Amino acid sequence: MSHFFEITYRIDSRDTDTFGLCRSSALLAYLQEVANLAADDLHSSREDMLERYNCFWMLVRVWYRLDKPIRQFDRITFKTWHRGDKGVTMYRDFDLIRDGERIGEAISAWVLADWDTRKMLRLSKVAEFEGTDGGALRKELQLRRLKLPEIMEPVHERMIHYSDLDVNGHANNTKYADYICDAMGLEQTGGYPSQMQIGYEAECMAGDTLRLLLGREDGQYFVRGDDPEGKNRFEAAVSLSPLEVS
Repeated sequence: MSHFFEITYRIDSRDTDTFGLCRSSALLAYLQEVANLAADDLHSSREDMLERYNCFWMLVRVWYRLDKPIRQFDRITFKTWHRGDKGVTMYRDFDLIRDGERIGEAISAWVLADWDTRKMLRLSKVAEFEGTDGGALRKELQLRRLKLPEIMEPVHERMIHYSDLDVNGHANNTKYADYICDAMGLEQTGGYPSQMQIGYEAECMAGDTLRLLLGREDGQYFVRGDDPEGKNRFEAAVSLSPLEVS
C-alpha cells in the first residue's frame, strides 16, 4: 500500500523573481513546508522528534527537476511520501503537478540529529515510520555528493545574518538557493533553473562568512560555499533551460 500526502499552493508575488517565475528558494520553501506537514501528519514533526528522541530534522541534500517553469499565480499540487529507509538517511520524494500534469519532481534527504551531540539517529529506531512509506511510488534516485569542476573562481563573499536563520539557529536551507542564483548572476543568464541539487556540508551560523566560488562544466553551473578557513559549507549544481519554455 502506498502512503502519501498532498497539498496545493498558489504561487504569489512573494515567490516570484524579475521574470515572473517562482524563485528556486521559494520552491525549496514549499518543499520544506510540505515535508513538515507530511511529517506532522505522521506524528514525526520536529516537536515530536525532540520530545521523544531529543533529535531534530536536518536536511543534508535536496534536488529538483522542472520540465516547465512555474509562474506567478500557478496552482501547484505537491504530492510527497517517504521511502521507509532504515539507515540514518530518510529520503522524501515529491511530484509537482499543475492542471493534472506532472511538471516536475524533487527528492530531499534528511537525517535526525541529536540536539546536544549532533550524532545521527538510525531510522529503524523511529516507530512512527513503520508501514507509512510510499510503496510503489518510491523513486530510485539517490543523491550522491557532487563532483565539482577542478577550476572554481571566487565570485564574492556573503555574511550570514538574522534574515538567513531558521528555528534551529542556522541558515535555512532555502536561503542557499538565493546564494547560488546570485553567484550565477541569474538575472543575466537568460534561463531559469530547471534542475538544482544542493549538498549541505556544514551548518552556517549568524556572523559566519561564506566565500562563493563558481564554475561551469558540461553545460552546468557549479557553486561552492567555503568559510574563511577553506572548509566546504555547501555545494550545488544547476542546469538552466530557456525562458520561452511554457
